[in-house]
Amino acid sequence: MTQSVDTRQDGRPEEAPARPPVRAGLAETLRFVATHTLPVFVRGVANPRFGVVALYSRLNQPGWSNATLRAMKARHGGAPVLVRALSGEMLVLFDPADIRRFFEEPVDTLAMDADDKYAGLAVFEPTGVICSHGKVREDRRRVNDEALAAGRPVHPSCGEFRTVVEEECRALTGAGAVDFPSLWRAMTRISRRVVLGDRAADDEELTDWLITLRGQGNWMGRSRPEANKALYAKASARIARYAADAPAHTLAARALAVPSPEGTDPLGQTHHWLLGIDLSAPVIARTLLLLALHTAEQDAVHAELADAAPELPRLRACVTESVRLYPIVPDLVRVTRTDTVWAGVRYPPGTDVLVPIGFHQRDPDVVPGGHLFNPGRWLVPGATADTSTAPFSHGGARCPGEDIALLLTSLVCAELLRDHRLTDAHPSLDTGRPLPGIVDTAGIRLRLTRLRPEAPEGPEAPKSE
Repeated sequence: MTQSVDTRQDGRPEEAPARPPVRAGLAETLRFVATHTLPVFVRGVANPRFGVVALYSRLNQPGWSNATLRAMKARHGGAPVLVRALSGEMLVLFDPADIRRFFEEPVDTLAMDADDKYAGLAVFEPTGVICSHGKVREDRRRVNDEALAAGRPVHPSCGEFRTVVEEECRALTGAGAVDFPSLWRAMTRISRRVVLGDRAADDEELTDWLITLRGQGNWMGRSRPEANKALYAKASARIARYAADAPAHTLAARALAVPSPEGTDPLGQTHHWLLGIDLSAPVIARTLLLLALHTAEQDAVHAELADAAPELPRLRACVTESVRLYPIVPDLVRVTRTDTVWAGVRYPPGTDVLVPIGFHQRDPDVVPGGHLFNPGRWLVPGATADTSTAPFSHGGARCPGEDIALLLTSLVCAELLRDHRLTDAHPSLDTGRPLPGIVDTAGIRLRLTRLRPEAPEGPEAPKSE
């Protein structure tokens, strides 16, 4: 176990002995860059490239990355390791106590706006919470939390959101099948209606603009900076027009209704909300695939739907487990704003700290059955507070959209599963073995088989003699 920071009575860190940090060697560094950081950048930091995801699935790229991290953890006994990544040195954390502290530190000590993250996300949400720190961040976070009803499993606009989901899922259930492109189209419509209202439902151009900006975010804002600013301004102006008369239940209207200190930009977070709901499409696709392959879990979900449980705890657990297995953000990066001490070594402000959470929350030494689909683990009291897993992070940086994300994804899954059974799953995975570290999400296809026949139309046919 590594040593946590010691503090004096005034709360400041004790002076640590002059110990050199543990540094990765040249061969170890090259392996880390080749198998972990470079593949992350190629996949896309701000916006996943699904073609690359398909290639990684065939090559089992996460297996290479995990082997590198396992070897680094074993060689250094779980101590924090300074390793040079593509953009500079990073302190990689392995010990559970260090990871717990990573989540517990306040955001003014371990800030979210590390240079790489800020440069990428600022392309399409420069006034968002994630690109802020200090008082401005707190002001923006307050508006964000009010709009999202953070911490409330059932959003005040749940009834209106449920209607949107029901209407947008009819095309999927009517087709008798689900594939990723059709699910993506449905989720982008749901996203625009939930955030901006029904007037934005058909505005695919707005979504295309935002996708372009997210793609530019993968280049850390270094590609076409002036064109990006112009496109952001155009998208923001259209969002503002929709928000001006958006219905009260929409996220944009709720944000505008919150008293906002100067400089807060209450609509600055709409770009992130639209991104978040759009990116729930891969989460839903993978959850449905896992349920199709695990028939007992699908039976349990059908039983829950039959009982009409309002908060759908089993289905939410399935979504959460899917995110644990296949996190949207597999690496969590923070930057220190003060001196910090890790395992007895003092690090200066500006140190990037990395938790490869995608690796840790599948580590069988820490998470029992880490490579298996086990939604029941999330039904145990206190499970969501356990820092060995972090589907939605923890502490001051915990995702404020966790509850609305689980609400919307669960409502979509429920609508597709109600009166239907998921069959003929592609790709087919061997559930008797550890699940692969990545799935070709864009290639997911499922059949919806009706559980009971539809009622006959018209008068009942006469019975034969």
